[in-house]
Amino acid sequence: MDVLHFFRERRRKAVAQQPFPAAWTAIVARNVPYVRKLHPDERKRLESLIQIFIAEKNFEGCDGLVVTDEMRVTIAAQACLLLLNLPMASYDRLSSILIYPDAFSYAEEIHDEAGLVTLEDEPVNGLASDEGAIALSWPDALAGAQQCGDGENVILHEFAHQLDELDDAMDGAPALQNRTQYRAWARVLSAEYERLQREVTQGISGLIDPYAATHPAEFFAVVTELFFERPHELKSEHPALYDEMQQYYCQDPAGRVENEATDR
Repeated sequence: MDVLHFFRERRRKAVAQQPFPAAWTAIVARNVPYVRKLHPDERKRLESLIQIFIAEKNFEGCDGLVVTDEMRVTIAAQACLLLLNLPMASYDRLSSILIYPDAFSYAEEIHDEAGLVTLEDEPVNGLASDEGAIALSWPDALAGAQQCGDGENVILHEFAHQLDELDDAMDGAPALQNRTQYRAWARVLSAEYERLQREVTQGISGLIDPYAATHPAEFFAVVTELFFERPHELKSEHPALYDEMQQYYCQDPAGRVENEATDR
């Protein structure tokens, strides 16, 4: 363990040992109803991750927006949900979260058949950069967190991109444990991605949003949203895909939902 890693881990441990603020608990309960599905041990782990995330990341308001604790905690809770059983180091490259008061413009390069490149402004509600920043529209981020069963969550989507880029390539294949897992991942996700592309071409609509067919990275991010928010449907309609996501995130949201229903 190098010196920098040693001191970072010591700081994180100290932060995680601090009491979780009561005001933050209220924000999570109000804005992130998904946490009700978590086991008490998972909730405690999530709270520790939230504290570390907020201590380490820079939250910046854009276009005049003033950042509040509600914004920080709501975004951190959703981002850290992905990390419940993954290393906190998965977000070490991320330094800043830019928060906009609404959808914002993104200049996208458009390449035509002649090879000419033009810039076209496109309104977006979230964007992940390979330079250590994620940008989010606050109204869309809040709506995605509060409506936790519709399969649309811009925070989960953009932070899935961050995990994807951890191995230096945003290509739909995050850093996995070994070659065997990479082979299974490539086989299953390639087949599912190609299947979706065929369905989109044929005008067939299904569980997975057609946007996921535009790039493997978008496929991984969109499926991540479904994995956490509509797990039963994903497991029923795409069992092999669900299994791969379960192995990667080391979580079983479908089982978690079942447990919540049983406990009532």
